[in-house]
Amino acid sequence: TFIMGSPEREPERRPDETQHQVTLTRPFWMGRYEVTQGEYLDIWGRRAGKFQDGVGPSSNTLGGDGGVVTNAVRHPVETVSWREATNYCRILTRRELAAGRIPSGWRYRLPTEAEWEYACRGGTTNAFHYGPLLTRGVANFDSRTDYDSSQGSIATTNGLLGVTTMVGSYAPNAFGLYDMHGNVWEWCSDWFGSYPGGPATDPQGATAGNMRVIRGGSWADQGSYCRSSVRLPFSDYPDSRIGFRVVLAPDQ
Repeated sequence: TFIMGSPEREPERRPDETQHQVTLTRPFWMGRYEVTQGEYLDIWGRRAGKFQDGVGPSSNTLGGDGGVVTNAVRHPVETVSWREATNYCRILTRRELAAGRIPSGWRYRLPTEAEWEYACRGGTTNAFHYGPLLTRGVANFDSRTDYDSSQGSIATTNGLLGVTTMVGSYAPNAFGLYDMHGNVWEWCSDWFGSYPGGPATDPQGATAGNMRVIRGGSWADQGSYCRSSVRLPFSDYPDSRIGFRVVLAPDQ
């Protein structure tokens, strides 16, 4: 059981971050890292992602001070749609079941939004699992604008990397999960919708909609967008800021 959403006093919070109690009763494992380009290639037999070897900071990213990608297979896959991400989970499940590496009745899938925030927080209640601050060197985000939950966004003289970084390049949270803040946004399974009006148990999101939920912020976003509670709606199409992370859980 945890408190999902952000307190009203948190600067730059969005109106859809209303705090409410959530209880998760269903067990799940979550990928330590965002799915990499190498893992995606292994399943699909083709590459996906803008940030391949030899690619440097985006030409339309002002102030980019990142290097050139040299090991793309260890960078998170991006530029994949929600449907492509769920198809990856389906094919991975089929392969791992056939190989006897996961039990019958278990499957890989995208996390629910509630599972994602619980996992991101790692038992914390601050704006980030790191604490109240997000600053350069802590995560891969647009550090031209840091964030301090005591005052909000802070303009800096920093640049930004302008590219994804290899998964695991920054410190993990208390659950051992990496890049929950920044690098790439992560697809969740839910349709985007309003939170329930009170406590919820194993919420699955809206029953229908035209936008899916993305979480976590990206290499191109300022610190405030990387807060644990931030949730954005996004259409089902690929974008170089969006990747995903898998959950392994029993069918329910």
